[in-house]
Amino acid sequence: MNGDAAPAHPRWFPPEHPLVVRVRGLCMAYPEAVEALSHGRWTFRAGKRQFALVGVAAEPAVLFVPDELERPVLVERDDVFVPPYEGAYGWLALRIEPDAGDWELLAELIDTSYRLVALQRQLRALDAREA
Repeated sequence: MNGDAAPAHPRWFPPEHPLVVRVRGLCMAYPEAVEALSHGRWTFRAGKRQFALVGVAAEPAVLFVPDELERPVLVERDDVFVPPYEGAYGWLALRIEPDAGDWELLAELIDTSYRLVALQRQLRALDAREA
């Protein structure tokens, strides 16, 4: 090994991209939500656990952890697919454009995803805020 650092992953979407901005607005409203760049993608975490990722390579999509009971219905949709890599761990992705697409559905999917990975204290904080 020559001591050179490994090349960085390409950043698929810049931080000011409209898709990133809209997803950031949805995700950062959750208790203890954290935004991080990982492997060239913007990720949103409940503490250390990811609940949303922006992009499948250069494709405008948002990855999420689905409720297992909703999964069969979701995969029947034309705009939902099993993404490479994360799909092996149960994740799905919704194709969505910043100015088009089902943003109400995406908000619901992100909410479910957050609730599935969040710690109990984060869920209590979310429930207290909604009460």
